[in-house]
Amino acid sequence: MPVASLIDTNVLVYRVDPRFPEKQRIARDLLRTGLAEETVALPHQAILEFVAVATRPRRDLNGASLLTPPQAFQEADELLRQFPVLYPDEEVLSTALRGAAAYRLSWFDAHLWAYAEVNGLPEILSEDFAHGRHYGAVRVTNPFLPTANSIHELPPMYDL
Repeated sequence: MPVASLIDTNVLVYRVDPRFPEKQRIARDLLRTGLAEETVALPHQAILEFVAVATRPRRDLNGASLLTPPQAFQEADELLRQFPVLYPDEEVLSTALRGAAAYRLSWFDAHLWAYAEVNGLPEILSEDFAHGRHYGAVRVTNPFLPTANSIHELPPMYDL
C-alpha cells in the first residue's frame, strides 16, 4: 500500500504528551499502524516543530517541558530512521506561497499542505485544519475527533 497520509506536528507531540491520554493513544496507534503498513510520511517541518514544542517550557507543567532536549533529539532521530521524511524544494516552497494566499493558511500550515500537494498525498492527518475540508487535491482528517460523525471538534493544543 503506498503512502497515503502526511502527519502533522500535533500527532507527533500528542504521542509523548501524557496530559491527554486519549489523544496520546490515538497518536501512538496511528503512527504504529502507519509505520507497519507504510502508509504515512512525515514532512521534515513536523520533526523540527516537534522538537521545538516538546522542549518548550509549559506553564501548566510548572515550567517543565514534555521532553528534555536530549530526549526530544533522540525521538526526532528515531522518527527520521523509521518513517519516510519529505524535504522542501523549490516546488514545495512556491506551492506553499500559493496555498497561503489562496486558502489563507498560516505559513506553517501552507507549507505542510504543500508537501502533501506536491508529493501526491491525498490526506493530511491534523487537528489544525478544518476537518474534512479539501485544499486542492488534499483532504484533511482530524484523527482526534471523538467520532467520525461528531460535530464537536477538540481544540488544537499545539499552535506554533
